[in-house]
Amino acid sequence: MRKVVERQTGVALWRQIADRIRLAISNGDYDATGMVPPETALAAEFGVNRHTVRSALAALSEEGLVRAVQGRGTMIERQERVSYPISRRTRFSQGLGRQVKEIGTRLLGHAEVPATGEVAKALGLSPGDPVIELRTVSSGDGRPLSVSASYYPAHRFPRMAAEFEQLHSVTKAFAAHGLDDYVRVSTEIVARHADAEELAMLKLSPGAIVLEAQSLNADLDGQPVEFSRSRFAADRMKLKIET
Repeated sequence: MRKVVERQTGVALWRQIADRIRLAISNGDYDATGMVPPETALAAEFGVNRHTVRSALAALSEEGLVRAVQGRGTMIERQERVSYPISRRTRFSQGLGRQVKEIGTRLLGHAEVPATGEVAKALGLSPGDPVIELRTVSSGDGRPLSVSASYYPAHRFPRMAAEFEQLHSVTKAFAAHGLDDYVRVSTEIVARHADAEELAMLKLSPGAIVLEAQSLNADLDGQPVEFSRSRFAADRMKLKIET
């Protein structure tokens, strides 16, 4: 049965096909052979020419999902996704646990900025109140896993950027300000195509999917302390909600 692709949606055909193949790989549709169907079969399946299929497979190859093997076809590259638990006490390093050998979070930039409406509402501030913004990218065993923008009330955490640069940990930076514990209040998750910045930061190819999580943390008295917008590479991570 032919899988129809939309020709007037503004989304390139090769990108739609790459998305379908990516989903099929994730669902285990090709597990029996470990190979993506031949280009001719995919072209017939989607009703496109082989050049369009090649463009889709090239994008998936750049992501590391598949690899062309001369004389055999396109092989699926098995890379287990890292499971990241989201619970009352969500901590990046602890969450990854023993799934990866080396965990790293790099500070891309920081600034004291006026809180926008969304950030101000989440942190219980007035629009325009100063907040500390940290932009980071986190990795596991050298693979970028997530890129984040996080915001902290400047009056309470004035040294957040400096402490994070020195300690490489939000939890330790909080402790340096006298906050020894904090909990997750809420997490909202959506899936979408990565934008240009995310493609570059996470080293993804056009058409890749990210899981965007907007989260709010608070101290044990319920006072908001951190609002974050994190984007996870969907092919490398799965988010596990724990209650």
